[in-house]
Amino acid sequence: MRAFAGIDWAAEKADVMVQDQDGGVLLERAFAMDDAGIADLCRTLLAHRVCRVAIERPDGVLVERLLDAGLRVLAIHPNQVKAARPRFTAAGGKSDRFDAFVLCELARTDSHRFRVLAPDRDETKALRALTRARDELVDARTALCNQLREQLLAFWPGATLVFADLDSPIALAFLERYPSPPDTRGLGPRRLQAFLDRHAYSGRQTPETMLTRLRSAPTGRAGELETDARRATVLGLIAALRPIVAQIGQLTSQIHGAVRAHPDGQIFLPLFRDTKTAICPATLIAELGDQRARYPTAAAMLADAGQSPVAVESGKRKVACFRRACDKRLRNAVCTLANSTRHWHPWAHQIYTNARARGHNHQRAIRTLGAAWLRVLWRCWHDHQPYDPTRHGALTRQLTHAG
Repeated sequence: MRAFAGIDWAAEKADVMVQDQDGGVLLERAFAMDDAGIADLCRTLLAHRVCRVAIERPDGVLVERLLDAGLRVLAIHPNQVKAARPRFTAAGGKSDRFDAFVLCELARTDSHRFRVLAPDRDETKALRALTRARDELVDARTALCNQLREQLLAFWPGATLVFADLDSPIALAFLERYPSPPDTRGLGPRRLQAFLDRHAYSGRQTPETMLTRLRSAPTGRAGELETDARRATVLGLIAALRPIVAQIGQLTSQIHGAVRAHPDGQIFLPLFRDTKTAICPATLIAELGDQRARYPTAAAMLADAGQSPVAVESGKRKVACFRRACDKRLRNAVCTLANSTRHWHPWAHQIYTNARARGHNHQRAIRTLGAAWLRVLWRCWHDHQPYDPTRHGALTRQLTHAG
């Protein structure tokens, strides 16, 4: 007799329910989320001859251990679990044990509606770890940079105007050397030029222009004690920013090598004009994964990437709404691809221009172009073929007509 399981996974424990094919409860128990507990969980599920396990997360240590044990794992989105709860209760209650029951019921009765997880190759997992870690560090850098900017605007706005990027290494070095207005006494063009030379400044601004920006901005009226306090805050933020900026650079370098060594790298890299581009194609590979069966149609890929709208129909009312439930990282990567290609790719430029002519704003036009690119990408990905402009029918017809 077949059995089904639902697992509600938390940091310290996992609530598990196992049912037979008629819905009878065979097991209801919590397992500790340590190595021994996970091993015991896998042995228990195999002993009950569980054929499907439903869980809300598509990745992580527990999922990998379940797959290694030979179990078929169904990834069910938390929104789908939330929507299914009212099927089994009218009171609107929620608990970990109840969610394990809901997941088990979905595995028993609706398994055909959810995809079975399959492990990706090691190269893809490594690329996913690198790109996601970099994204998180970029978010941390942005937050700290915003705090640094707010501090400077409060007592020394001119310091934000010297360099284009406040979190660039040379801007951080400048603020570390001159963290407050009193520290810039005696700073003239020659001294600033020497500083720029030491840090290999590659911009086009002259020291005179930089000093004009620095000194023409509004000046604060901070007293000596407040200036000392804000100087200490600025130096503290710089000390926090420096290792993050350095780590982002290291991860970026690793991603450059990893995406070119990946088997799917040659499929995605030709989509970008700059041969040095790596972050966006690496994110596309990492988020799409290796399993082509995950996206049997281009429409499935468009939905997961948030490039297709959600239809809301009721009677005569029909509305297309923005799709919020999607892979946000994949959506950002596709939008980056669309936004970069609209400037140089004739076909992409035409699709974007036509969308704007129909009254779409920039964001919606980018999603329209992103959807078009994903249809091309889906075919290349399924055929294991790099993007070739000479085989792009719509582009060929456009160029022929233009000629």
